[in-house]
Amino acid sequence: MLQRIVKRVLVLVFLVLAQQTYATEGMWLPQLLSGLNEKEMKGMGMKISAADIYSINKGSLKDAIVSFGGFCTAEVISEQGLLLTNHHCGYDAIQKHSSLQNNFLENGFWAKSAVEELPNPGLFATFIVRIDDVTKAALQDVKPGMSERERQSVIDKRLNEIKLAARKESWQDAMIKPFYEGNQYFLFVTETYRDVRLVGAPPSAIGKFGSDTDNWVWPRHTGDFSMFRIYAGKDGRPAPYSKDNVPLKPKYALTISLKGVKQNDFTMVMGFPGRTTEYLPSEAVKQTVEVVDAAKVEMRDAALKIMDGYMRKDEQIKIQYAAKYAGTANYWKKWMGEMQGVKQTNGIGKKLQYEATYRQLLDANPVWKQQYGGVLDSLNGYYQQLQPYAQTRDYYSELVKNVELFTIGDRLITFLNDVHERGEGQYETMREQFLTSMQSFYQNYNAKVDHDICVSQVALYAKGVPARYAGSDFTQIWQENNKDSRALADKMYALSGLTSPEKLKTFVQQPYNTVVAQMWTDPATRLMMAMRKGFVDNVSKPLADIQANINNLQRTYMQAQMEVMGSKKAFYPDANSTLRVTYGKVDGYNPRDAVHYDYYTWLDGVMEKYIPGDYEFDVPARLIELYKKKDYGRYGVNGRMPVCFIASNHTTGGNSGSPALDAYGRLIGLNFDRTWEGTMSDINFDPSICRNIMVDIRYVLFIVDKYAGCTRLIEEMKLQ
Repeated sequence: MLQRIVKRVLVLVFLVLAQQTYATEGMWLPQLLSGLNEKEMKGMGMKISAADIYSINKGSLKDAIVSFGGFCTAEVISEQGLLLTNHHCGYDAIQKHSSLQNNFLENGFWAKSAVEELPNPGLFATFIVRIDDVTKAALQDVKPGMSERERQSVIDKRLNEIKLAARKESWQDAMIKPFYEGNQYFLFVTETYRDVRLVGAPPSAIGKFGSDTDNWVWPRHTGDFSMFRIYAGKDGRPAPYSKDNVPLKPKYALTISLKGVKQNDFTMVMGFPGRTTEYLPSEAVKQTVEVVDAAKVEMRDAALKIMDGYMRKDEQIKIQYAAKYAGTANYWKKWMGEMQGVKQTNGIGKKLQYEATYRQLLDANPVWKQQYGGVLDSLNGYYQQLQPYAQTRDYYSELVKNVELFTIGDRLITFLNDVHERGEGQYETMREQFLTSMQSFYQNYNAKVDHDICVSQVALYAKGVPARYAGSDFTQIWQENNKDSRALADKMYALSGLTSPEKLKTFVQQPYNTVVAQMWTDPATRLMMAMRKGFVDNVSKPLADIQANINNLQRTYMQAQMEVMGSKKAFYPDANSTLRVTYGKVDGYNPRDAVHYDYYTWLDGVMEKYIPGDYEFDVPARLIELYKKKDYGRYGVNGRMPVCFIASNHTTGGNSGSPALDAYGRLIGLNFDRTWEGTMSDINFDPSICRNIMVDIRYVLFIVDKYAGCTRLIEEMKLQ
């Protein structure tokens, strides 16, 4: 019965989508474009076919797109495996190669030859070989009346069997992802290359220009790009790093257009968007923007102010905390924009209107009413129950993330548990391995900075989390320190054995049983375990139980929406880090009354923002020189240098580094951000203000060629 319902729903939604889609919104699966989107895309100006985008019989655009490290997107732009991605995607790799003596973050990095290209252990690039629908096989053992746990158990068993039986080469992998809240499943055959080397990156004054002030903001003037190269074994297959590896010969490399864009031009973005939740009920949207976003913003705001204060005064701390600050600030600002955007576009009100229409149609159809009646109300009710637990979860998760001393404590506990499992006789050997693994962590750790962050985070946690959720152990420690987070932190950082590599080494040099016993008295691990116990005892289980009910109902509500609202709305699957295509048009927007933003920015704007010596808005002397001479080579336009542009493509996190393509599938830009007013697109896409931000490919080439003089890279590319 359930399989028939699922099949009927999916057939219905595909028929609806084939007849009616809505320009600009949606993250579409590339293998389904020919049936769902191709007609509309061509109507908007696309000149290529769906088969040029996705094909398993010939090289196509999808063969040039990779998941970069699992957190960003990159694209192949030469027949020698040259990759283009964002500067902020390559930031961690660039930082790890930097030092005070050789600061690639500040000065940039350009490999003048292949031998200078730098390896990056742990970094990988994954191609999609093939995508197959495996829904029928995945759900064949699902029976009516199964609990959520039972249902997932039989599905997981089937998915494992499907993966093992998947047709693929020995060096390829297979993964299966759910779509439409688990109503559909697709198998992805992939190839992952693990020898990815840093080739080039502009200085942060270009690649991170505007830094956190301009993050999520338009107009934007950031040359947010970096370059890497994929290396393979001599047989062209994935291979671990070796000096004998050779540049990859890809199935497809993007052609680059120097023509630029104009108003209403068709654009397309391909990449691996991380996560969206477009089909939530109204209570979930309300809770997101009014409760949990607010808690996370409050915690990160305090941590960022402390990091910023230290980074402005100390160059060493600036290097240590550059990537951490950027990572923390990114979603802090995004969440603020999300809250504002939903309010500005009346997102909650529109969701309530949508639900009112849904209820009217549902009530008018006896079959729908019998099958789905009460689902939406129950779902909203569960979200109301979830709210205090979700708020506590986010205060807790932000605290343990932002205070790095707790990260050290967590790694120490994991190490001791591993020793327990393998036997205490392994302690000395495993201890040396543990200490070695911690060296890189301490290289980017400063106890003074972490102390002050801890003061702020514990105070906010104690204020925002009721005692019944924080637990008695935390309450006891809090009261022992007179409810003063500074007194608590002073004691903890003075007495803990974890605040430096030297102290940690001394701590673990003791016998195993002594270390285990002292874990309960060390002030850092004592506080960490007290908070963890409070979360596990008072929050984790009820949170999980309510969430299981939500997951079950959300899947049913997804089915209901597609059936009931199929004539009113086009449905595309939420993002889940799988390859997607989104398309739209180049266009400006009106963020508020009497304000209009154009769709292009120029190098003139960089100079207008220029503040000598400022870490966000300084400009390299070489760039100023080129600007004054108008020495833009073939990349300028009528004596001006284009920098960035915007369009109405529906993107999210994970699309960083995605290629922006023109109507012919040629590379015209590099996606790196969204406009602040439109960051709520993850839960509430609104075409009036949702825009993605791209660096113009001509600015990228200008920096590589005229600024850095790295012409060997330009010579690899196919320019039109």
